[in-house]
Amino acid sequence: MAQETFFLALGRIILSAGTAKVAIDTPQAVSSLEQADLDRLQANSIGDVLKGIPGVQGAGASTRPLGQAFNIRGIGNAEQTASEARIAVTVDGAPKFFESYRMGSFFGDLELFKRVEVLRGAASSTLYGAGAIGGVVNFTTKDPADFLGEDANTVLRFKAGYNSNGDTAKLGLIWAQRLGAAEVLGALNFSDGGEMVDGDGNAIAGSDHRSWSGLAKGVWHFGNDDDQTLTFSMSRTDTSLDDATVAQTGDLQFFGTTPASALATFGTNDIDAVDDTVTLAWRHQAAANPFIDLTVQLSYTDTSVEKRDFSMAAGCRAGDSMVLCDSDYAYTTTALKIENTADLSGGNWKNFLTFGMQISSQDRTAYSIAPAAPGALPFHPEGKDQKTGIYAQGEFTWNDKLMLMPGVRVDFGNFTPSADAAANGGTDKSETAISPKLAALYKVNDQFSVFGSVAHTERMPSLDEYYQYNPTAGRVPVRTASMDLNKEQADTVELGFAWQKDGLLAADDSLRLKVTAFHNDMTDRITVRPSSQSAPGQSYYYNLNSAQIWGVELEADYDAERWFAQAAFANIRSRDTTVGSANYGRTLADTPAESLVLTVGAKLPDQNLVIGWRGSWFDDITTSALATSADGYNVHDVFLTWKPEEGAFAGMEVNFTVENVFDTNYRNNLTLDNGAGRNAKLTLARNFTW
Repeated sequence: MAQETFFLALGRIILSAGTAKVAIDTPQAVSSLEQADLDRLQANSIGDVLKGIPGVQGAGASTRPLGQAFNIRGIGNAEQTASEARIAVTVDGAPKFFESYRMGSFFGDLELFKRVEVLRGAASSTLYGAGAIGGVVNFTTKDPADFLGEDANTVLRFKAGYNSNGDTAKLGLIWAQRLGAAEVLGALNFSDGGEMVDGDGNAIAGSDHRSWSGLAKGVWHFGNDDDQTLTFSMSRTDTSLDDATVAQTGDLQFFGTTPASALATFGTNDIDAVDDTVTLAWRHQAAANPFIDLTVQLSYTDTSVEKRDFSMAAGCRAGDSMVLCDSDYAYTTTALKIENTADLSGGNWKNFLTFGMQISSQDRTAYSIAPAAPGALPFHPEGKDQKTGIYAQGEFTWNDKLMLMPGVRVDFGNFTPSADAAANGGTDKSETAISPKLAALYKVNDQFSVFGSVAHTERMPSLDEYYQYNPTAGRVPVRTASMDLNKEQADTVELGFAWQKDGLLAADDSLRLKVTAFHNDMTDRITVRPSSQSAPGQSYYYNLNSAQIWGVELEADYDAERWFAQAAFANIRSRDTTVGSANYGRTLADTPAESLVLTVGAKLPDQNLVIGWRGSWFDDITTSALATSADGYNVHDVFLTWKPEEGAFAGMEVNFTVENVFDTNYRNNLTLDNGAGRNAKLTLARNFTW
């Protein structure tokens, strides 16, 4: 029932925080985007997807198909090495991770997904891994059941789209088939676009692309009352860029206080990025046994990048200049996750206990194939990261009024350098990280509830942070592998309230409101030691003492028979509290500007139309880095969705959007190049069923 009114985002079911719960009744900050949201957004990038989620946005590039990363509550950017280790990302439950020199972190085609859930804050570490200081982003690929109705055995879906800015064309085909107790799906997508322009008509270098993606998925139902399922999923995204900027994350860099053009500094190259995800999952929801809801999942991911034909290849030589050499980069991760949820309910208590184990092995490879400087890349050291995590989370609800969610996770990590990294000071390392939490929600009455949480998490250093080094005097002084790093630690407190009211202005309307305040204390932050502050033989990375991030987020949804409205507000502040630091007391570089996103729309059921407007306001901000300081701006979008139910066009779906209607020239402070100018997007889709 919570899903019936689509425009009440706080009324949607959240699947990633434990057992299924309505968003407004989840004792932490959570958000969900459904297929209809993704269709309406017609997203080209991570930043497009995350519009309207408070405290969450893309970072790095503004419009490039690569070069973007996630930022949650001031955690995460595309420039700082291993920054994305503080945010857990999964696709169909498979852990995803990629870090490379100014390349971004996520390369999956957004057309493959039907759902995106974002969990904000360190309390998410329990289920997804110690060290998720910022939070978690979970992507779910399309399922056969999304297209097969009760009576349909075969569905073909054709989709075509066009973007005016960049002259981008898109094509998609989905086939879904029911085969007795099994359902299968195949999907193919193609996209080809030219260079986009900003609001002043200037080209955004490197924003042209060619890509294709595919998805194969099968679901088999069996057992008593079909209480078991076996799901196999395999997806690939292949993105090719010719004469693309070497620094995919953007045109500004953290070069002291003076911005420099990345295009002029590093030139161009050809890039081919391939992102693979394979999962096999068995779930047993024992119909006759409340103690068993067991999932066993085996997954494999491989994200690889080939760089060729550098325009400045004459500069290719051993050391840091190998960034200009033809080279290959890859992360492969194999993971096994076993998780069970037991229903221990009795009397006035609803009790669920989720416990499990996750084992993962991540291999990081990188090497230059250029004759001028073949071999390992010192700024992308190879190695293996093996982790074993055990965890438990309780969800205890008394009389449908008080919910308590204790949880704890312990991860054991082993890090092994490659032969080259070992020859340059890298050694085997073992670490243990713990993440306990306690969350609670109390319903004062049917309309008003209060919630809060306390969470501690520890992040182990990454392979890059342990083993990166300067091998020659290409930079002076030479910096060594960082084998004495401490774990990062974060203590987070959240407090908030939620209010909901049906029949507020009319008999059939609804309002949902959720406000969350948080405070995050971070200690032993890991950061690059500036070469200007280094002495010969010092480590490449070191631990800073502390920092604080705090803020408030507001989500609100209103829905009526003919109207709807949504609001998302975030005001996040931070301070470097490291005594003696050059940035002591200053705003951290990754802090997003204060923002407000408002959406207002009308529903015209007789015409099968939904029309709306979205306005986004961002304040100006000054951080400790010039590249992430920016002026304030506002942009406005309009959208239309038409889904005729009768006549010759029955079954067709039309989504039309004009982004940046007034062609404003702007730059979000977390992106390193200007945003796109006016862009009209049109998508047509049609299902054929038999």
